[in-house]
Amino acid sequence: MSAFDAYESPYPTTRVPLFARNVVATSQPLAVQAGLRMLWAGGNAVDAALAAAIALVVVEPTGNGLGSDAFCILWDGKGLHGLNASGRSPAGWTPERFARYERMPMRGWDTVTIPGAVSAWVTLSDRFGRLPFADLFAPAIGYARHGFPVASKIARQWQMGAAILRDQPGFAEHFLQGGRAPSPGDIWKSEDLAHTLETIAETRGEAFYRGALAEKIAAFAREHDAALSVEDMARHANDWCGTVSQDFAGVTVHEIPPNGQGIATLMALGMLAHTPIADFAPDSPEALHLSIEATKLALADIHRHLADPSAMHLPPEALLDPTYLASRSRLIDLHKAGDPGAGAPTTGGTVYLATADADGMMVSFIQSNYGGFGSGVVVPGTGIALQNRGYGFTLEAGHPNQVGPRKRPFHTIIPGFVMKGAGPLMAFGLMGGPMQAQGHLQMVLRTCLYGQDPQSASDAPRWRVVSGRKLALEDSMDDATAEALSARGHIVSRDPPDAPFAFGGAQLVRRHGEAYVAGSDHRKDGSAQGF
Repeated sequence: MSAFDAYESPYPTTRVPLFARNVVATSQPLAVQAGLRMLWAGGNAVDAALAAAIALVVVEPTGNGLGSDAFCILWDGKGLHGLNASGRSPAGWTPERFARYERMPMRGWDTVTIPGAVSAWVTLSDRFGRLPFADLFAPAIGYARHGFPVASKIARQWQMGAAILRDQPGFAEHFLQGGRAPSPGDIWKSEDLAHTLETIAETRGEAFYRGALAEKIAAFAREHDAALSVEDMARHANDWCGTVSQDFAGVTVHEIPPNGQGIATLMALGMLAHTPIADFAPDSPEALHLSIEATKLALADIHRHLADPSAMHLPPEALLDPTYLASRSRLIDLHKAGDPGAGAPTTGGTVYLATADADGMMVSFIQSNYGGFGSGVVVPGTGIALQNRGYGFTLEAGHPNQVGPRKRPFHTIIPGFVMKGAGPLMAFGLMGGPMQAQGHLQMVLRTCLYGQDPQSASDAPRWRVVSGRKLALEDSMDDATAEALSARGHIVSRDPPDAPFAFGGAQLVRRHGEAYVAGSDHRKDGSAQGF
């Protein structure tokens, strides 16, 4: 019997856990249906994940696009695999090129790194997929060519993005049809995007990196004096990078190694193992305070040390050294908020999805354009919206994450995975820029330490470290808890429930006997569905 047999959420919710042998959970229901179509057609969890991811490019463009990066952790039935499909900077991105800036820009061409998501689709399909690659594109092409009704939360983010990005090259022509962002329920379509998806499907991504689409991207870059070239696109390569992991509460939590921030979750768990957090209730001020303090210490470390692995001054293993984490845990005071100098990361837009099938395959997949619509740059006639991952670099001379040529930046997007013994337990993730490592920690604590089911863990009110002792609490957080945290020295603010990206959006799929139990975040438009 599990710790959550009753499946009665202790939090206000409009959702219940899903039980099924085959599951797709994403932040947009039309993308869920795209994944299910692959499973019904005889595909596996990888086919479902890829079809959903490709569809999300169309139906949730506020968080991802063809110009995205991607990461994946998957259990293939025998072993765990980690894929880093994040792109590197153009060869022309020398520190001197950015000397005119006081900090890395957030929008426009000088934020555009090589997109990796398309390559992730090809790599995963080649190695683990069951269906023909082109079949995975059918739902997305249909949504793009014939149109789809825009979901409510995505429409709001679309309108906010339009106010910021309408002057970026190509943005208004593609995303502001009729001169405005769509309202909820409006039908949006793009023949350019449909044709580009068909080209990628027919060429298995070759046109995107070494053909006509790559040439169009590079030509638009030249038109705007940007550095990205055809050679940069052709040099892109993925890495089967494995995972880094941390044992905690009888399970092993896995994350993608740097350049992603997932190691911060593992560091915080390693510190919390030396605290009495298990003695407190999951929503108690004490448990939240300990989690917040461990997170601050982990974030302080990764903002100093994390970068492209080839540029890091110390190996990732050093940050997970048990002796080091034990020493860091001693800096946590149960009664007082600390200020270890963690940075103040910015918000972002991302899509995360989890899938699982009756044969036991489980997939944790994430792709993102970073800051809602990314750079704002859209290549004319293609529908290719390019990410702004270059913003993840720093201009600080000598920092391992200093901007440089052909280098991966610090990355916020992270898929998560939990193993129990030699078998898979849970594929999970939480989109939303700086919330991701913090959200992973909160999901693991709730599901693996406190025994909450995936939907309840998703429904629970969240917190987010901002900087120093500044702490954002979700509006649904109990007032007495907020006051108790303030009494410990936290500088508490309340974020409204509709603040974009503020507390992320989670999807969780967990093994339950011979089937799965799944949850999908009410903060997003999506759902968990299965059969």
